[in-house]
Amino acid sequence: MPRARRRESIPAHLTRPGDRKALMFIHPLGPEGAELRPLEPWQADEFLAHMDRAREYAGKRNGLPDVVRDRAGSRAFLQTYADRQAADSGRLYGIWQDGTLVGGVLFRTFDPAQGVAEAGCWLEPSAVGRGLVTRACRTIIDWAFTRRGMRRVEWHVATDNAPSIAVARRLGMTREGVMRSAFVHRGRRLDMELWAVLSEEWGGPGE
Repeated sequence: MPRARRRESIPAHLTRPGDRKALMFIHPLGPEGAELRPLEPWQADEFLAHMDRAREYAGKRNGLPDVVRDRAGSRAFLQTYADRQAADSGRLYGIWQDGTLVGGVLFRTFDPAQGVAEAGCWLEPSAVGRGLVTRACRTIIDWAFTRRGMRRVEWHVATDNAPSIAVARRLGMTREGVMRSAFVHRGRRLDMELWAVLSEEWGGPGE
């Protein structure tokens, strides 16, 4: 009989720098066939196909589709985060729905010495409205607080990005202010809201 895939919460060792076991986990995101997994350079073709599906929707508010335009760009982006994981300075995870890559979450920055990380997300249109990003972000933020001892997780979002602001609220984050003219997207300077949650405020990964 074939061995069933192991499904469990992310254990402490999974994203330690240099641990190859960190490349092999599947975390279920509810009962609908959605899963959280690592995104790695060998998945460049799959990631590019996903970006092509997400390009128009995600590109309105996210610079990632402009970076990943061909296989070389896809692999380079994934390698950047593989290097950050090895240095313990960032993380990248994909969201799969019924075996298809439909989005992702990340720690764009991860600073264990300061206890501060910045989380982010993206989705393709087929995955919008299912709560996948919220559940995935809860998983990685809970890991950061409970397993790695981080003290603060931030969320930087353009002031007109209502869907992402809604995620920050669902994660229990507090809006701390506006960083004026802080980000350039497709030639336009944007004001960015700063949201954050502290470890002592965190309610856990539950719905």
